[in-house]
Amino acid sequence: MHIAKPDFNKNRRRIMRLDPCTHKAPSGSGRGRMSMRRLAAGSLLGALSLIALTGCNDGGSGSDEALAPVALTCDNSIKDGFKPDDQTTVLLVQSYKKGDKLPNAASDGTTTVASDLCLVKLLVGPGHPGPDGAPSTSPGIGIEVWLPSKSAWNGRLHALGGGGWAGTEETDITKISSGTVGSDGRSAPAIAAAEGAVTATNDTGHSSAFSGLDGSFAMNPDGTINTTLWTDFASRGIHEEVIKAKALAKAYYGSAPTRTYWDGGSTGGRQALMQAQRYPEDFDGIVAGYPANNWSRFITAELYPQIVIQRDLGGNYMSSDQLTAVSNAAIAACDVVGGAHLGYILDPAACRYDPTKDANVLCTTSGGSNSSAACVSTAQASAINKIWYGMTADGSVPDPAVDNGWAASPSGMQRWYGLSRGTSLLALAGSTAFPIATSQVALELQDPTLAGPPFINTTGNGADKWKSLSYAELSNAFDRGVSLQSAFGDINTDNPDLSAFKARGGKLIQYHGLADPLIFPQGSINYYDRVVAAMGGMSAVQDFYRLYLVPGMAHGPGNGTSNPDANPPYPASGQIYGLLTDWVEKGVAPDSIVVKSASSTPVQKSQPICMYPKKATFVSGDPLVASSYTCS
Repeated sequence: MHIAKPDFNKNRRRIMRLDPCTHKAPSGSGRGRMSMRRLAAGSLLGALSLIALTGCNDGGSGSDEALAPVALTCDNSIKDGFKPDDQTTVLLVQSYKKGDKLPNAASDGTTTVASDLCLVKLLVGPGHPGPDGAPSTSPGIGIEVWLPSKSAWNGRLHALGGGGWAGTEETDITKISSGTVGSDGRSAPAIAAAEGAVTATNDTGHSSAFSGLDGSFAMNPDGTINTTLWTDFASRGIHEEVIKAKALAKAYYGSAPTRTYWDGGSTGGRQALMQAQRYPEDFDGIVAGYPANNWSRFITAELYPQIVIQRDLGGNYMSSDQLTAVSNAAIAACDVVGGAHLGYILDPAACRYDPTKDANVLCTTSGGSNSSAACVSTAQASAINKIWYGMTADGSVPDPAVDNGWAASPSGMQRWYGLSRGTSLLALAGSTAFPIATSQVALELQDPTLAGPPFINTTGNGADKWKSLSYAELSNAFDRGVSLQSAFGDINTDNPDLSAFKARGGKLIQYHGLADPLIFPQGSINYYDRVVAAMGGMSAVQDFYRLYLVPGMAHGPGNGTSNPDANPPYPASGQIYGLLTDWVEKGVAPDSIVVKSASSTPVQKSQPICMYPKKATFVSGDPLVASSYTCS
């Protein structure tokens, strides 16, 4: 194993441009006395890999024969030779052989490499200056690039996204990134080894001990908005990731990637859409899984269940048994297909279950028939209806028989959507507020004390003062988040104009679980509908961009419902990415996609997921088998 030590001052140097014939510095450069010894081996080969040398005039022959660039190797030649610009420093070069142990587990649990790989860590400035130790102080954007062996490379770059507030370990030379993954949950070293693709990740311009959960970086020490790091987080980090990974691949292999793909979920899904909107030339194909676009809208709305509990229930949380019982009652009311219970809801938009009218879940003291500890009062049942409906400006909720919260666009008092009926309520309505949401509201109202304890600032630390917010004050935070988009780096990533991406021939597949317990799937439908309206209709959009909704799927692969035995079918590892590469490279556009449950317990199920706006419609046969459905 070879490790090249970091040099944080290298970004202030320039690679010396030698005369291609004499191998000496140009006269007057001030570097003519530098010995050739200092440019031997890796340094010289690295420089030559970046500069195409033309032939020299040998004895007046007039020869103009070009010399081929020399590729880098997994050693100090990369530190000395890879210099795409003055802002980029190579922090680490590490060679791994098949079976070598990683310094820490990757995001998917990978602990050893499955084939020979070269890890290169980069730092791209300028970052953001400030006091030592302040979350808002940053040396720049950290990037990890995993390079397969030269004989194994498939010619692709498979770039991956982050999660939450990001802030992962790309600049830490003692660790690998533990929070950056593809939309199917696979890590960069696992994908690089399995596929033979170059993989890349980035920390979005900051690091945190609470990676993914801590938004402190976005506030300056004086409490003002850190516009620099908002921009790095929102857009610049992902762009630098792909630009530097492409350049490094070309220097390492001697040729540029033939195809470049983005694959991310959650924040990585938002990053996917930002690539298509702002950097349409970066990628041939994009997977946007359960994307966190509409950022300030849906994340502010993620705090709404907690405000409901504070305002309507006096801060008295419902137990996990209560939340699960009511959610399971919604599933039982809405999951029947072909006379059988699926265990998950096929079409939550059609479900209008109302626990305030269900005697089986209401306590006997509220007129119901349930005397167990999992029964709910009428006030608690109404609170759950509010959580399902979504954030309103005044805490109101309509009768779900009239409006269940699934309108194409929020209107009236509704600010944003809520959790789908049958989805687990524990993440957002449990006894701990979701820290990403409290950080976002603190940033919108520029008061760090509103956040939770991970949030640190000189003017005050997170003290959970969000608990005192009224419905009107949360609604004001929602409006502030939208109005501050330019200062927040356009984090909402909701521009419906994808015409440049379409024009360059790009392809985009977006998918979202209908039982996502963190990001409301209605937001994906809302954005897609807006793209359709802006770009000439459904057919014109489906030529390059397709949306799939996955019943029962969680925030990524897994069961997102409250029913532990639901076992819903969802895309297998690599399935969506494989469909994307086929679309880009073979012209085979995906239509309906057959997915299977990951387990055969209690029974394996299969289901078609349909290209939106079509839905799976039962025809006949076994409702647990995909062939019993059609997309219509």
